[in-house]
Amino acid sequence: MLTDRDARNAKPRERGYKLADSGGLHLFVPPAGGRSWRLKYRFGGKERRLVLGRYPELSVKRAGEMRDDAKRALRDGRDPALESRRARHARKVGHENTFEQFARAWHEIQRPRWKEIHAQDVISSMERDLFPVIGSFPVDQIDEGLMLGALRPVEERGAVETAHRLRQRAERVFRYAAGAGVANENPAVNVRDALQPAPPKRRWPALTEIKKIRALIKTSDLAAASPVTRLASRFLALTAQRPGMVRNAAWREIEGIDWTSDTAAPDAVWRVPPSKMKLELELREDEAFEHVVPLSGRAVEVIRAVRRLTGRGPLVFCTPGDACTPLSENAIGYLYNREGWKGLHVPHGWRSSFSTVMNGRSERLHPGADRLVIDRLIIDLMLAHQPKGMSETELRYNRQAYMERRRELAADWAELIMDGAVAVGALLEGRRRRRPD
Repeated sequence: MLTDRDARNAKPRERGYKLADSGGLHLFVPPAGGRSWRLKYRFGGKERRLVLGRYPELSVKRAGEMRDDAKRALRDGRDPALESRRARHARKVGHENTFEQFARAWHEIQRPRWKEIHAQDVISSMERDLFPVIGSFPVDQIDEGLMLGALRPVEERGAVETAHRLRQRAERVFRYAAGAGVANENPAVNVRDALQPAPPKRRWPALTEIKKIRALIKTSDLAAASPVTRLASRFLALTAQRPGMVRNAAWREIEGIDWTSDTAAPDAVWRVPPSKMKLELELREDEAFEHVVPLSGRAVEVIRAVRRLTGRGPLVFCTPGDACTPLSENAIGYLYNREGWKGLHVPHGWRSSFSTVMNGRSERLHPGADRLVIDRLIIDLMLAHQPKGMSETELRYNRQAYMERRRELAADWAELIMDGAVAVGALLEGRRRRRPD
């Protein structure tokens, strides 16, 4: 076997020559100098040669280790030359592409699947908190210490939930880099338990007593607000969907209603596309996750009424005077606040109201029965939640399951909360003034 002394004393000759080590490894000495380690081996029945590196940058010991690595690859049926090229590519990509470069590339790929406001929040949060600390580092050189060094200051300023979101985003960047061929330990995964516990999720103020719910609906009906806002409030209460989905509802999404007559519409639905659903980010382009909302007779009344106001534009509930702009996200909330419900109920609270009231009602009507379990599952489906125990695959194919029972629950809820409400036609009038009870 060659020693370091042998390699060091190898001088150029008139013709290039080899100094053999073992296992096909040898030091090639060309006439012009510049010694290099080379490995001769057979793969696929053919003799091949792999240049390992130059001496003395690559020592005798390290050349032997690389030979042994190549032999192990051969025993596993892999070509050492291909493995070497793959490793060089990974090192090049890892060192030439920093965390910031990978993060921006990942963001651009994901951006079409996100709402614009979310896409902006993702990149601005990384620009503010991650890039100044780890942005210039190659992804394969970032460890847990560096990762925590970026997240701790976020925690210290009291933004614990933001720190957790940043960790999740960094985790996906490291996964993206790994997919691009750069091996890394994904330190964002390993620091999860080192962060402060995330605060409990926000609970939206919501009324859960039928008497108070009816009072809210009555005061909203009589409030000094635009007819579109009042109708949107009633539709939101009846469907218990997310306020943003209601504000952005389009006429093309409403099905099963004959607009030429006032006949009953027992099959009316609101078919919400996945782009408007608050689903997991990975599902935003999956057409299998559209959300179908059965419309009760009361909800159909609202839709028919508002069509007289906005039917010529694309949106059901648009800004007055602009058929292409959704109703302001604050319009319904401000209405509730002005009418004395601030801190007691918000637009998003209708979801809690519906779930609480209807689950309680089902428990009273069917105590301990299988029907109670099924109704709880159906109520979750109506709110576009993934019920406990239901897999994502089942949810994908079960999105219209129990439609008959959904319609019954929607109709039951509508009659409960609309008892004593003003006629829907009265909501079409201009801004109303509060009338004494």
